[in-house]
Amino acid sequence: MIQTDGLAWQPPGGAGLRFPDAAVPQGGTLLLRGPSGSGKSTWLALLAGLLTPAAGRAVVAGQAVGELAPAARDAWRARTIGFLPQRLLLSPALSVADNLALVYFASGLPVDAATIHHTLAALGVAHLAPRRPASLSGGEAQRVALARALLLRPQVVLADEPTASLDDGACDAALGLLSERAQRAGATLVIATHDARVARALPAAAVLNLSPGAPA
Repeated sequence: MIQTDGLAWQPPGGAGLRFPDAAVPQGGTLLLRGPSGSGKSTWLALLAGLLTPAAGRAVVAGQAVGELAPAARDAWRARTIGFLPQRLLLSPALSVADNLALVYFASGLPVDAATIHHTLAALGVAHLAPRRPASLSGGEAQRVALARALLLRPQVVLADEPTASLDDGACDAALGLLSERAQRAGATLVIATHDARVARALPAAAVLNLSPGAPA
């Protein structure tokens, strides 16, 4: 579940943002909508504990994120949050399998090679395990990043503009895959998007609209 109250962020030397309150039950789906510059990526980063709010409170999967010390927050994030960034951020120096193994290192857990294999296999990309990200197609890289996000069966999945550069067919496939895998894991799913196709593909999702320049 996700609940935010009075959440605001203040970048150094810049204008702050204040976000509307939100409540999403465990297993629910939320579309975070708004044009570029409205703070969608910032809101996701606050929920994941990657940024510290200037005010307000975010409770994610039962944890008040701001109450965690930095090291504990990193381990909590790795175990609790599946994050699918707009830029997939796969390490070019590592194989696909080793990119997924990084999730275990971040969470302080021993690497489980069998789970890595099964997660990649469930998304049809187990054969890519020894390859480097530079050799993957865009669709293959997206599936690998999704496998990484879902590896530890997270309680919350945060996806940042997952359809931004996809044509209609690839958009439908990506959303179907993301929604299906989140449902199988029982995860709360948040998709930050300005793509109207996402709302049409997920009509039952709740919507939180952000406006650019909302002052803190």
